[in-house]
Amino acid sequence: MEDIELKNIWKEYDRKIEEAKLINMQSWVINFKTFEYLQTEKAKSKLNSLGTLKKWMIFGGILWLAFLMFLVLNSLALWKIFFVISLSAVIVFNVVGIMVYIKQVVLINEIDNSENLIEVQQKTSELQASTLQIARILFAQSPFYTTFFWTPQMIASNWTAFFLISLPVTLLFVFASIWLYRNINYKNADKKWFKILFSSKEWTSVIKAIKFMKEIEDFKREIV
Repeated sequence: MEDIELKNIWKEYDRKIEEAKLINMQSWVINFKTFEYLQTEKAKSKLNSLGTLKKWMIFGGILWLAFLMFLVLNSLALWKIFFVISLSAVIVFNVVGIMVYIKQVVLINEIDNSENLIEVQQKTSELQASTLQIARILFAQSPFYTTFFWTPQMIASNWTAFFLISLPVTLLFVFASIWLYRNINYKNADKKWFKILFSSKEWTSVIKAIKFMKEIEDFKREIV
């Protein structure tokens, strides 16, 4: 009789343990889903604000391109050859830049419409890589801003100043743009020069969104 009662007590104890485990599991799922939703919405909010900024930048970029094209079309003369070449190069870089910005806006819209956490994380990482890409592109055009005022007459009449001042300045910009193009990557994100260059909303918004996503993974690991 005592054995039967003891077995019943153990069965009741096991049942309560299983019920407690089930309740804890349900509670964890609810807590995790709530935290996941809140963090994802925070990330989307940051990126939506960034998307609005990028739309204005696209609009401004199109106006800037129109202005540059107007200057080029009205400067088709031999003595303005350096001016035309320089502005044409800047136009090419800015066209590529605007296309990247449009891609980023599409990515942000896809993130906002996505309900899948993995997809949000993947597209946010794509946006981060794209932000670095646009920075490389915009810095790569910088040497052409030092050559637009050159003229054949200036070089012929004052070649000493050209070779001692103008050309070295341009070469310095070429070196700087190449160095930045090669070194602008996430592995240098903790370096001072990187933090100075990438202190704007374009970068910080993406980093904060990624941080919100990472906190979801950290929360999951802590609970499990």
